[in-house]
Amino acid sequence: MEMEQLLSMGFPSELAAQALAATGGKSTLKATEWILSHKPSNPNSNTSPNQTPPPPFQPKLDRFFHFQTKLSNSPPSPEPTATAPSIQVLPRRDPEEDSTTPSPLHNKRLKLLHPKAIGQPDITNKTHEPLSERMRPRTIFEVVGQEHILGNGSLLRSAVDRDRIPSIVFWGPPGTGKTSIAKSIVNSSQERSLYRFVTLSAVTCGVKDVRDAVEEARKLRVKSNKRTVLFVDEVHRFNKSQQDSFLPVIEDGSIVFMGATTENPSFHLITPLLSRCRVLTLNPLKPHHVETLLRRAVNDREKGLSQSVGMKVEVKDDAIEFLSTNCDGDARVALNALEISATTAASRVAGNRKKGVAEPDRDFDLVTSEENEIGPIQAIVTVDDVKEALQCKHLAYDKAGDEHYNLISALHKSMRGSDADAAIYWLARMLEGGEQPLYIARRLIRFASEDVGLADPLALNQAVSCYQACHFLGMPECNVILAQCVAYLALAPKSIAVYRAIGAAQKVVRESVGQNEGVPLHLRNAPTKLMKELGYGKEYIYPPDNPSSSTQTYLPPSLLGYKFLDWPSGNSTHQ
Repeated sequence: MEMEQLLSMGFPSELAAQALAATGGKSTLKATEWILSHKPSNPNSNTSPNQTPPPPFQPKLDRFFHFQTKLSNSPPSPEPTATAPSIQVLPRRDPEEDSTTPSPLHNKRLKLLHPKAIGQPDITNKTHEPLSERMRPRTIFEVVGQEHILGNGSLLRSAVDRDRIPSIVFWGPPGTGKTSIAKSIVNSSQERSLYRFVTLSAVTCGVKDVRDAVEEARKLRVKSNKRTVLFVDEVHRFNKSQQDSFLPVIEDGSIVFMGATTENPSFHLITPLLSRCRVLTLNPLKPHHVETLLRRAVNDREKGLSQSVGMKVEVKDDAIEFLSTNCDGDARVALNALEISATTAASRVAGNRKKGVAEPDRDFDLVTSEENEIGPIQAIVTVDDVKEALQCKHLAYDKAGDEHYNLISALHKSMRGSDADAAIYWLARMLEGGEQPLYIARRLIRFASEDVGLADPLALNQAVSCYQACHFLGMPECNVILAQCVAYLALAPKSIAVYRAIGAAQKVVRESVGQNEGVPLHLRNAPTKLMKELGYGKEYIYPPDNPSSSTQTYLPPSLLGYKFLDWPSGNSTHQ
């Protein structure tokens, strides 16, 4: 085996036999090193017999070979070696020679190539950078969607045309293009040399990183009159002092500040920073926008989907449609799922090609290398691959963010409008997003008194029972209980008389109408003799004994006749 390997590497048979004999004949690596470190005898050499030959300049071979190559299933050499894929050594040929005999290694340079495994796709062009990163738009003209801030005459388009980029905060859900738009604005400027783009992430950097970036921006401004566009991702994670550090450099023009946040800037960014920036809201992408991005990724040969798997990839129309409608407007989710789908399809095709069989129920093609510049085979992504990659529909829901409050508001207002179908839909959205059922049940209890109230007093019993049942069962069994209560409250008659009454009373108390007088004496309790002597409870009329009495008053003198609850007095009883 060792002799065959040395011959395949281009060594003459006599030299290979001599090297194996000198090293014991069990190690190709040692034999190769012996050949490289021993100068072959040459009768025409001017070196005297007693003269020591100069040390070779050839480095040790184990710098390149950290393993023992194998050409057969024979036992490995006893010398300890690290495992690695085998390398095929191909000798370079002299174009003037017709002979195919390999030339000696010390006269001809050898080319080292990693051979492709039989049946495996060509992965020489495969990259590990995520598809969503590679497909970022380079200019604002390549951005898909967000026409309300990128259209003709918009703030951003005008700023780019005039090279007057303002400080901006981009607010929107993940995957809507906040980072991409920020980068493309600088690339779209007619005077790109006037700007330097610097990126910070509020997740990983601290105060020192911010100060260093600010100081460098100031120095650059003074030295070359070049402005720094400082982009801060997840800017809402910065504390007040970190946000304060941006204020003076935005003010003096040293930096153009751009921030990206998924949280409401009104709650998470300080007012001085907001006053120096324009807040631009980004909307979730529409399905046709996402479809455009997916097809662009499929068709792009330089940085698109084919570069992820090292072969040509075709994606079925129904697969693209499924992805575009189930990513919830998040382009990153759609592109990542597409990349995983292509990996699945490529793995299936390569596996079947290696076995030499094809599955008739699978939709994929095998094409020759002449038909495909990317690789020797082609994979077709089906809707089943996409469903496997996506696993479930992506839902944009943050249990502590804006979407949390948006959905509970939609549920509340749908029940108030007596639309049971809409109310159950918003309930389902919250449950699928992972909302705690007890939180929803607590909101239903509030609704039962605020919006149903006296029109159906049993609604409060229904809501409290719903909370208790959800506490006993938990998810997913309590979903039906919540739906029953939501439907009951949506279909129940509505009255906000109690809600208005307590609001009006609290307003009177806060504004000290009636000077917040003390309790009238006849309404006070008199458990002691002294309190009776002071007039507590004097002239109090007991209603059960005097049901027809209407002369007794219960409000302070300054509020007599004041109405808080607008409800028929005939509904009151003393039972």
